[in-house]
Amino acid sequence: MKTHLNFATADLAKSVGFYTTLFDAKPVKLLDDYALFITDDPGLELALDVRRVVVPGDAHYGVCVDEVDDVERAIARLHRADLISSIERDVTCCYAGQTKVWAVDPDGRRWEIYTVHHESVERNGSQSSCCADNEGRPCCVA
Repeated sequence: MKTHLNFATADLAKSVGFYTTLFDAKPVKLLDDYALFITDDPGLELALDVRRVVVPGDAHYGVCVDEVDDVERAIARLHRADLISSIERDVTCCYAGQTKVWAVDPDGRRWEIYTVHHESVERNGSQSSCCADNEGRPCCVA
C-alpha cells in the first residue's frame, strides 16, 4: 500500500529538484508538465502537475522515520542542497517528543522528516516552533 498525493506546482524543475532531495529518489516519470515519484520508503506516489496558480494552504506534510539517524541523514542531504528551513532536536510537539528537520518546497508546502522518541502529556514545549507555518504561527495552538 502506498499513499498517493497530487500537487500543483508553478515550477516543475524546481519541484523535481526539491522532491528528489527530500525523498532521496528520482522521478520514475518526467514530462514537460508532469512528474511522478514512486517510493517504497516511505510508501508514496507523488504526482506533480504544472499549473499557473498554486495555493498550498495551511497544511504541512511529513515523513515519519524510525530512528534519529534517519533524521540526521535527511538533515545532511537537505543541508547539502540548502533546503533546510529549521531543525528541531528533542522537542515536544503535538503531544510527542520528536526530532525533526523542516524544508519548504518551491510552492510553499512545508515538509517535516521526523521521528518520535516518546509520547507526552504536554502539547508543545517552549523550545519548539511546533509545526509553525511560513509566518511562524504554530499549527496546534489551543
